[in-house]
Amino acid sequence: MARPREFDEQEVIAKATDLFWRRGYNATSVRDLGAELDLKQSSLYRTFTDKRALFLRTLDHYRATESTQAEERLNAPGASVEVLRDWLHWMVGHDAGRGCFVVNTAAELGTTDPGVRQKTEAAFDVTRETLASLLRRGVHDGDLPAALDVEAAVELLFTTVLGLRLRERAGHDPRRIATAIDYAIRTISAADR
Repeated sequence: MARPREFDEQEVIAKATDLFWRRGYNATSVRDLGAELDLKQSSLYRTFTDKRALFLRTLDHYRATESTQAEERLNAPGASVEVLRDWLHWMVGHDAGRGCFVVNTAAELGTTDPGVRQKTEAAFDVTRETLASLLRRGVHDGDLPAALDVEAAVELLFTTVLGLRLRERAGHDPRRIATAIDYAIRTISAADR
């Protein structure tokens, strides 16, 4: 007869997310996971099959928590330019130098693991779609120029966010990061006015 689980699976996934987020996939061994999660390797394998399967679950957990917060911030009421500015500053200021788990994962594994790439690209697509919605709202409300090329602006902002998240993780001066955010906002706000 199988023994019942003696741990909360969602709590284990949350802790594993934190460990993978801090260290990355390749630098985290099964032994590291066992020690951090206070689980025997046999329990990890029985529950999650292997390290990669657990990792994929942590990406889902991150998207359901952190990514959802980011999406909610982009959908906040208010002038779209201010919502965008607040979101960009929040994106680079709330993770205490860890960067974005999805961005970190895409940089580490995005070209070598199709399953990981599928998850990171899905997360990126949600960000792009939410940015596009916010920018269209800004054009509609008159916060942004009517001539704004929304798709091009989304790509500029998305690329800017990825770069800012990497700079934040690298410990770059927050004032210089803020300067980049302000300039990106001014550029979009002044497009073809």
